Amino acid sequence: MADAQKAPEKKRKTSVPEFVNQVRTETSKVVWPTREETVRTAIFVFIFMVVLSLFFFGIDSLFNAVVNFLLTLA
Repeated sequence: MADAQKAPEKKRKTSVPEFVNQVRTETSKVVWPTREETVRTAIFVFIFMVVLSLFFFGIDSLFNAVVNFLLTLA
């Protein structure tokens, strides 16, 4: 029961040089994309953007036509 009432241990503060070393270590673990992967992804995003913009343009035009038709009935 005495263990449950113990005060939580304080975390040790990280010094600036230690922090910089930890950041360098973590950054070295990052797998950076190659130039080819970056270009391929950018092309895919561009194509997807064009497809979605055409889709939403079509939906917007359809709603516009429906609203204009309904306004002519009034």
